[in-house]
Amino acid sequence: MPSMSLTVAGAGVVGLWQALTLARRGHRVRLVEQSAEPFADAASRYGGAMLGPFCEAEADAPVIRDLGLESIALWCAAFPGIVVRGTLVVAGARDRSELERFARLTQGHARVDAAGIAGLEPDLAGRFASGLYYAQEAHLAPGDAMGFLLQEARGAGVDVAFGTPWKGGGTETLIDCRGLGARTELPQLRGVRGERIIVRTREITLQRPVRLLHPRHPLYVVPWGDGLHMVGATVIESEDAGPITVRSALELLGTAYALHPAFGEAEIVEAGAGVRPAFADNVPKIVVRGGTIHVNGLYRHGFLLAPALARLVADYLETGAVDERAFVMG
Repeated sequence: MPSMSLTVAGAGVVGLWQALTLARRGHRVRLVEQSAEPFADAASRYGGAMLGPFCEAEADAPVIRDLGLESIALWCAAFPGIVVRGTLVVAGARDRSELERFARLTQGHARVDAAGIAGLEPDLAGRFASGLYYAQEAHLAPGDAMGFLLQEARGAGVDVAFGTPWKGGGTETLIDCRGLGARTELPQLRGVRGERIIVRTREITLQRPVRLLHPRHPLYVVPWGDGLHMVGATVIESEDAGPITVRSALELLGTAYALHPAFGEAEIVEAGAGVRPAFADNVPKIVVRGGTIHVNGLYRHGFLLAPALARLVADYLETGAVDERAFVMG
């Protein structure tokens, strides 16, 4: 197929995957980003980067699981830093009903008893009587992953322009990945606030993301290596991008302490909040309007779904293929 000239607007994880995928298919790609510093304004920098398609199916549409499984394979083929050790889901003795509910709503898990939990996570030995293990799930460190994608995109020939906001015009096809920056064109977008805390401790070592279920304050902890753990995350219907609140910090840290008391002695490295773009159904959309293709509304699934959405866009440009689960025409 003849090479196309394409512009990708927005250099978060979605835009990076779009640019890299299209360049590797032989197209001429320009990636523009309004922030002068890479990732400074990207909602992606606040992501936990859990690749948990089965766990996310607890509250989301089946398309999230299906495209998420494809994305894990694409991450594995592209990024050597991905860690495929699954996800462990546990609950306290008083919240056993939450574990049973989670099991009913999800697939891809095996039940594990106290010995199984100790085998998977030795530092949690004796703390939980039962859990669910999702062996096919994965995780990665978001900063490392985005830095890698940017380097690979440049190596593939992408012309990257930071400090360059998209101003419209031009004759090239635009792949718009600007998140809430595209609300003028996609007024149905809403912002969803997510808060998280990064801590460092050498007192506990986790091998995989661990989700602690609770009726009001469910928590996940993601190990990023070198003693770093991301503790998250809230989901608040708000577009306030201000600092994390005291209430959220107390909830996150208190629940982390409930997972393991060693988190009580951890060093707080960073606490922050970001606002993620979402549509009403929390399912991402590829919206095609004339010469513009909007890839947006990834909610809390940016790292999970970005590779698969990039593949869908590339297939559409080259063959006209439309996946009805994701595309909105016009």
